[in-house]
Amino acid sequence: MTAPRLATLYDIHGNLPALDATLAAVEAAAVDTILIGGDIVLGPFPAETLDRLRALGTRARCIRGNCDRLVVEAFDRTPSRRLPAPVAEALTWTAAQLDRDQRDFLVALPETLSLDVEGLGPVLFCHATPRSDEEIFTARTPVERLRPMLDGVREHVIVCGHTHMQFDREVDGHRVVNAGSVGMPYGAPGAHWLMLGPDIQRQRTMYDLDAAARAVRATSYPRADEFARQSVLQPPSEEEMLALFSPQ
Repeated sequence: MTAPRLATLYDIHGNLPALDATLAAVEAAAVDTILIGGDIVLGPFPAETLDRLRALGTRARCIRGNCDRLVVEAFDRTPSRRLPAPVAEALTWTAAQLDRDQRDFLVALPETLSLDVEGLGPVLFCHATPRSDEEIFTARTPVERLRPMLDGVREHVIVCGHTHMQFDREVDGHRVVNAGSVGMPYGAPGAHWLMLGPDIQRQRTMYDLDAAARAVRATSYPRADEFARQSVLQPPSEEEMLALFSPQ
């Protein structure tokens, strides 16, 4: 089955106001399929965000991100590594907002998915890289570092997320596109996503940032004020984050 048009939403991070605005834009564009690229629930509205996506039924196809995996570990109380205290606290809080059915939904999600998109052919969707849900690369990562990450991939087009910054680059015959982040962008405020078919168009949907920040701060999320400031109202610049992600 080939999807004529496909919306790609990555890194929602429990930002329900951003998701709702993006879904409204997707509906207005008459999109056939919605691909959710992982890191769905870690944030201020985890259960509500997951419920909203599941209500889309078969129109939505989901893959799992590294933060979804870590939330499941927190739910199961089986952490695979020691994490910084603020991160561990946010994971524990998020897991406590989910029920067993929601936890099981996250566990069952695949790490990658390949879909045919009209005008693009087979497209591989992964959260970070095809071989890892947490490997980092950006628009500036040298090609020699990227080659091993893409080894064995047959699809010409690869869509990823994880670093929350959109880019579109060619690597040894592959077109690698980062969808950006709906709920926790780096760069301009708003919800960043992609429209696929017959080509790839970067999208940014604005929403009521002040109202969203107030709603976030009204939650008991342990990093609510930080999230409202840095993920909604005034995200860090791409230059800041590119410098942070670059190897020293």
